Amino acid sequence: MLKSVKLVAFLLFLSLTSNAQKAADKEEWQSLFNGKDLTGWDIKIAGHKVNDNYKNTFIVEDNMIRVNYKEYIKFTTEYGHMYYNKPFSHYKIRLQYRFTGNQVPGGASWNVRNSGIMLHSQSAASLGLDQDFPISLEMQYLGGLNAGERTTGNLCTPGTIVEINGKVDEAHCINSSSKTYNGDQWVTAEAIVLGDSIVYHMIEGDTVLVFTNPKIGGGYVGKNHTFKDGKVGSEDEWVRKDNTPLGSGYIALQAESHPIDFRNIQVLNLKGCMNRKASNYKSYYQYPDNSACTFNK
Repeated sequence: MLKSVKLVAFLLFLSLTSNAQKAADKEEWQSLFNGKDLTGWDIKIAGHKVNDNYKNTFIVEDNMIRVNYKEYIKFTTEYGHMYYNKPFSHYKIRLQYRFTGNQVPGGASWNVRNSGIMLHSQSAASLGLDQDFPISLEMQYLGGLNAGERTTGNLCTPGTIVEINGKVDEAHCINSSSKTYNGDQWVTAEAIVLGDSIVYHMIEGDTVLVFTNPKIGGGYVGKNHTFKDGKVGSEDEWVRKDNTPLGSGYIALQAESHPIDFRNIQVLNLKGCMNRKASNYKSYYQYPDNSACTFNK
């Protein structure tokens, strides 16, 4: 009889251990877009105050966030970004995007089927009134032009600088190894961002670019273009931060004169409780925040 009780207790222990491991392994992705409206996002368009959604550049339609220019007669300097209102440091982000239609008149030739998302970005509120791009790491999305190759999932570095293969790369934009995506097709893009250490860009499940040691500096859009040239707010403060690691910030969607749709925008936080005894421990966390740990009584 005693052996039977011990066996039952042992099997129960195994079951509880297995369930706890499954819970620890289960990824808890967070949707950044509710599919209905722009709740949780802040808009900043160059030349306009925070949350002035000039000419309804950002709209919600058919469960998508759409960058559209239907109310524009001509694009001039209305570079815009929409920022999720919570910063992250260690995380995965995944989404789908597609370019649609034609570029609004007045848009620069290099902005045809050109957009992206900004990672480790400064906040919307900290931008200068006329600042066109936030200090950030841009995961650049480019659509094919039905003529030659045009990679996507590239990196552009407004006010930042990174290392490629262990060496500082001073180019403002660095191409990925992706294939070209022509037409108005949906493309799945992902990034793994690990603080100020390493960032991976992925397109359709393939890793297409890896860079390390992101820092503030390197000029605004290249070393010969200063923060002042870019009308960056609090220019002196950014200059003082030159060459300091960039390990956290906001996620922003970009509007650069060509219509683009975004959907299924999700984040998996990789920073959290790494104490195995805690009820909210996750095996996939990469950076500890043990102040967040909770324990069952």
